[in-house]
Amino acid sequence: MKTIQEENGEKGSNRYIISNSQNSLHVMQAFTFLRLCDWDMPTADVSPLFETVPDLIAAPEVMEALYTNPTYSAHLKRRGMRQTIMLGFSDGTKDGGYLMANWSIFKAKEAMTAMSRKYGVTVIFFDGRGGPPARGGGKTHQFYASLGPKIEAQEIQLTVQGQTISSNFGTLDSCQYNLEQLLSSGVANEVFASANNDITDTDRATLEALAQKSYEAYTAFKQHDKFLPYLERMSTLKYYAKTNIGSRPSKRSQKSTLDFGDLRAIPFVGSWSQLKQNVPGFYGVGTALASFEEKGTLEEVKELYKNSSFFRTLLENSMMSLTKSFFGLTAYMADDEEFGAFWKILFDEYERSKRLMLEVSGLKELMENEQAGKASIQERERIVLPLLTIQQYALRAIQEMQKSGKQSDKLAVYEQMVTRSLFGNINASRNSA
Repeated sequence: MKTIQEENGEKGSNRYIISNSQNSLHVMQAFTFLRLCDWDMPTADVSPLFETVPDLIAAPEVMEALYTNPTYSAHLKRRGMRQTIMLGFSDGTKDGGYLMANWSIFKAKEAMTAMSRKYGVTVIFFDGRGGPPARGGGKTHQFYASLGPKIEAQEIQLTVQGQTISSNFGTLDSCQYNLEQLLSSGVANEVFASANNDITDTDRATLEALAQKSYEAYTAFKQHDKFLPYLERMSTLKYYAKTNIGSRPSKRSQKSTLDFGDLRAIPFVGSWSQLKQNVPGFYGVGTALASFEEKGTLEEVKELYKNSSFFRTLLENSMMSLTKSFFGLTAYMADDEEFGAFWKILFDEYERSKRLMLEVSGLKELMENEQAGKASIQERERIVLPLLTIQQYALRAIQEMQKSGKQSDKLAVYEQMVTRSLFGNINASRNSA
């Protein structure tokens, strides 16, 4: 980093991000490494990345420990009292489900804003957002326009990954439109922050209850004994590593057995997308809404939807995930001896989520108020469906070989069909991974 700065200036390399930050020691270790490299007063910053739900809850205490550390505090003063903090939408959703992840990040931003202001630090939130809603993507304009006055927003940074870069910024018109969306979201948040974006205590309690119910449903879903076997044998998960198109390995360890904690978010979300099930973008939301319906208090959620632009954005992004789902592609799995019951759990939650989101929003069909976006999705889905059908055919052929225990010289051909089809599906879907 020192060499890069000497040759290209400080902007060439001035930030070191620590993923999986769980306590202040993780940040201080990296900061100490900088100083041990003959860099007593580094012109570089260490940025913690908070991802899982427990880490997001602990984040404010971690930052206070850093702000009150004399050595680190002196470093902050030399750096203009600015601290960058990264939030991981992808792994947050993988860990806690769609609703809980987004609500936890929102609350963590509020708490860290308050903590930073207490110590005179300007916090800059760096959002690790992927393409689809399940990885923090979707309608970024509405998201940033809805944050409100309790979240520091003097400057916002975000990642744009994979094929989303080319689809959003690959042409002049698309680039101009998406940059205008991002810039106008900051203006809208500033102008309407106090009036529309401050969530009331009543609405906050409703959102908290929804997130908790969603989290419980998603956690139970992850712990289902067929969850990992289904992903491993019925989806394209293991083929992501073979496509050689990801920025990182498909899992964190080299163990032969599949472990949920080792799974990276891109192949995890992408595999559900290839199945046209998009589970990370909605699972648990339907169950959470149903819990209010059963108590006869769904009107409270409707009020929340009407009052909170943040909650509206969450639900509209989730409805986008539902729009991109097509369970007809994998309907044959309902009759599978081993995974039929598990497939029905997924389909039931899809149906429940769709019905109740429409009820809460007052819409008659998904994305009714976003006709241009809906038309774009429908056109792309029409294009990829034949390729997805070929992919499913190849997967079924591989599954039959595995069940029979008979190896065939066609196995390599079928596996290549799955791998090659991933390229087209991912690119055509724009934000599938």
